[in-house]
Amino acid sequence: MRKIVFDIETTNFFAEVGSSDPAALELAVVVIHDSERDVYEHFFEADLPRLWQILEKADLLVGFNTEHFDIPLLNKYYSGDLTKVRSLDILKEIKKSYGRRMKLDQIAEGTLGINKSGGGLQSTVWWKRGEYDKVVSYCTDDVKITKAIYEYALLHNHLKFKEGGIINIIPLDTSRWETPSDSAITHTLPF
Repeated sequence: MRKIVFDIETTNFFAEVGSSDPAALELAVVVIHDSERDVYEHFFEADLPRLWQILEKADLLVGFNTEHFDIPLLNKYYSGDLTKVRSLDILKEIKKSYGRRMKLDQIAEGTLGINKSGGGLQSTVWWKRGEYDKVVSYCTDDVKITKAIYEYALLHNHLKFKEGGIINIIPLDTSRWETPSDSAITHTLPF
């Protein structure tokens, strides 16, 4: 099963565009982990045609808050429809089980005992300063964390989060997360 764990960073933030619609933002970088090749790669806007070829061949897209943020923003650049590619939004699974949303940093700290290397707003500041390597590094760290919590959840059927100094457990039913779909390739672009 070819899994693509991904995250994106933007060049701006919601307050600057006067909208809460992710498609109103501009893409800075997309970072992926491709399980088939076991590599991390980053893609700037000019590189997106290469990314589409990878996503088109994926069996599963995995991310954190991807349904409400990453996929709507990427769809702005994509001539197909990324909602047609099978995906798993870990935050959606958390909300379904625990009843509320939470930050990736809370999950990383509770589950893995680590913290994120920065924040999305800081990332946009780095981008505006031309510190693109910092943005790529930060986004890559988020993909590594997302991949690790995904793998932890598959193994243990739960995640943990830290709140008020207490570690809490979020039970998850991961039994269908990696169930093969009818078709491994979801062609929405004419390759």
